[in-house]
Amino acid sequence: MRAFGGLDLLVNNIATQLKLDDVGELTEKQWMRTFDVNIHSYFRVTHAALEHLPAGSAIINTGSVNGLRGNGSLIDYSATKGAIHAWTYSMAQALRSRGIRVNCVAPGPVWTPLIPATMDAESVEGFGKQAPYGRPAEPDELAPSYVFLASERLSSYYTGEVLAALGGETVPGG
Repeated sequence: MRAFGGLDLLVNNIATQLKLDDVGELTEKQWMRTFDVNIHSYFRVTHAALEHLPAGSAIINTGSVNGLRGNGSLIDYSATKGAIHAWTYSMAQALRSRGIRVNCVAPGPVWTPLIPATMDAESVEGFGKQAPYGRPAEPDELAPSYVFLASERLSSYYTGEVLAALGGETVPGG
């Protein structure tokens, strides 16, 4: 706050995931950790930032296609991403009167450090090939979505939106 003179943008972008072969492998410890990292951190950071965000500010949350359609091998991850989407809708309503826009980017497969850190070699090799483009997105392909939602000039009429960047898939899960 001191270094830059204020705060007008918050991007919540963190996640953990652990692929499961069987729902019985999902432990309470894993469930709680996934929720703590993936959604509770968004609440904590946003709560701390709110007193510093003036009218015209933006909050952008990172969701996932898995929060839109679920994923049988990423149950806890999918649940947190769905929670992020619902939280985005709710916070947009709650902060509209303060002039703070709240939106979400919910991409399909994206090549990030999370992928090799949380998946076996076979899964990493095939990651994203199910997308209509036949590959995962690169982070710089999603960056314009964040820039658009961050810019009051470009997206002043957008709040409570979940922008699904799905690589050619038109209906999540469809």
